[in-house]
Amino acid sequence: MTAPTFLQIHTLTSYPASLLNRDDVGFAKRIPFGSVPRLRVSSQCLKRHWRTHQGLHALSAIDLGQGPIGMSVRSRITFQRQVRDPLITSGVDPELATAVTEQIMVLLLGESAKAKQKKAAEAEAEADADAKDDSCKTSQLTVLGRPEVDFLLAEAKALAAAVSAAKAKKADLTKQVAEAAKKHFDADRKKNLRALQLGAGLDAALFGRMVTSDILARTDAAIHVAHAFTVHEEQTEADFFSAVDDLERERDDSSLGSGHIGSAELTTGLYYGYIAVDLPLLISNLTGVERRDWLAHRGPLAAEVIRRLIHLVTTVSPGAKLGSTAPHAYAHFVMAELGEEQPRTLANAFLNPVRPRNGEDLLASTYAALKSHIDGLNEMYGKATERRFAGLDADSLSTTAGERLSVADLAKWAAAAGG
Repeated sequence: MTAPTFLQIHTLTSYPASLLNRDDVGFAKRIPFGSVPRLRVSSQCLKRHWRTHQGLHALSAIDLGQGPIGMSVRSRITFQRQVRDPLITSGVDPELATAVTEQIMVLLLGESAKAKQKKAAEAEAEADADAKDDSCKTSQLTVLGRPEVDFLLAEAKALAAAVSAAKAKKADLTKQVAEAAKKHFDADRKKNLRALQLGAGLDAALFGRMVTSDILARTDAAIHVAHAFTVHEEQTEADFFSAVDDLERERDDSSLGSGHIGSAELTTGLYYGYIAVDLPLLISNLTGVERRDWLAHRGPLAAEVIRRLIHLVTTVSPGAKLGSTAPHAYAHFVMAELGEEQPRTLANAFLNPVRPRNGEDLLASTYAALKSHIDGLNEMYGKATERRFAGLDADSLSTTAGERLSVADLAKWAAAAGG
């Protein structure tokens, strides 16, 4: 096999009583598949937990000798906290700092005057005179990389200095800032912003960033994450609970002391997870080279990202109700595949929900369904990938899933494709 262009990761993870990912009314997320409802964990939920994990294999802790690789800042108040406030702290007049920051937002995000007027009207509608500060706040969550934030702060300081040197009057401050910004943000500066190495942040290079700005660079996701779902029909139970009012119980010995009663949904399940990594796009996003030139630019950063990704998807659990269910589980099984052909999920191994028969347990029946599906794909399309796996009680998959390794060795094997 020549250099693989895709890495695929498949996992099976079992969770006892838990509520991993809730919908808008507090119930577990679901999806119908194979004519029966399944429990589901959204890809957004999974990616957030992997992206923000602060443990041993954290993406934010990747350091190749020049300090940790910058991550992105995801917020509606990034310009307020990361640009305007530092300007004020550095001694810039607050009104000028606000005007400069808002002008940068207009140039960068294309926020129209109409939108600004609407935001101002909404702010004025606040009854409280001490209402929260809404200046320099975007209407939607923005994703900016730390390098981009640092660049914009430096440009804001330079713009504020230029306007201050002109001795702007408050009456025409907004106009003067707008005129100065047009001169300051020339084509070269905009080009420099777009050309920043990993400008959108490491996590945006991995999971993508959607922008409508003509100046910010859009980043397509190099790591594709499917919604995880149970290989069997949903299994749920309503959990009735009460909270005891300690003081009320002390006051009246005959009282049961209940201060609150309620119920919540709890679920159990064995979840199938699937991730596909576009290796050429990953290298392109990490290094800034054209996708077609990816092979010559593989290196330690891509390798370390892949190595950590294997550990994250097998050991980091999503979970609502962490304090009351402790939904911390490691994967029972993980298989990695390297190949050149378009990736394909193995979810259809469970199109018919797994129902243990003949005395088998759920895990054994799931392994049997997975093996049958992979063997069928091999017979129909040919074996197009190299495979390695790690698993508990997974001897039945040894002839199908490739060489059996530890998770650490599996991560090293997969990482070699990146560098």
